[in-house]
Amino acid sequence: MVSFPHIQIRQTPALIGIDADLGTQDIRQPRATFEMTTERPQQEIRQPRGELEIDQTKAWDALGRGPVLESFNRIYSQAHQIAMQGIARIVENGNRLAQIHLKTNAIADNAEQIRYNFSEFDIVGEASYDNVDIFYTARRPEINVIDGKVNLQTHPNRPEYEYYRGKLDIYMQQYPKVEITPPEIDYQA
Repeated sequence: MVSFPHIQIRQTPALIGIDADLGTQDIRQPRATFEMTTERPQQEIRQPRGELEIDQTKAWDALGRGPVLESFNRIYSQAHQIAMQGIARIVENGNRLAQIHLKTNAIADNAEQIRYNFSEFDIVGEASYDNVDIFYTARRPEINVIDGKVNLQTHPNRPEYEYYRGKLDIYMQQYPKVEITPPEIDYQA
C-alpha cells in the first residue's frame, strides 16, 4: 500500500480577555428644607359700660323735697281755689256773727276756728310706688378678630449624584497561531 504524505495544519484560535468591573453610582436625596411659622390669631374684646339713669325727681317731690319752682307752681295753681274757700269761710263766719241774736256764742266759736295753717296747700307731689324711674341703656360688646396665619416655606434640595467608573481591560489572552507540519519526506527512495 502506498501512503501519501499528509500536511498537518493545527490552528489555535485567538482569545481575547476582558476584565471589567461595573461602575458604581451613589445617589443621595437630601430632604427638602421645610420652614413653618405661625402667627397666632388675635382677639380684642371691649365692653363699653352701659348707662344707668335713675330719676328720683318724683319721689323727692312726693317727700316735699322736690324742686322749689314746682312747689311754687302748685301753690300758685291752688291759690285761687284756696282764696275762694277762705272768702267762703269769712262769709260763713260773718253770717254766724250776724246771728248773734240767737243764743249762741258766735264770737268764741269764730275765735276757736282761727288757725294759721298752710296745710290747705298741697305743696308735695303725688306719692306712688312708681315715683322712681330707672333707665338702663346696654352697650354691645365690640369684638375685633385678627385672623392668624400659617406660613410655609419649602425648598427642595437637589439630588447629589456621584458616579465612579469601573475598569475595563481588554487584552489578548491567547494569540492566534497556525502550525503547519509538513509530512516527512523520505529522500532516500
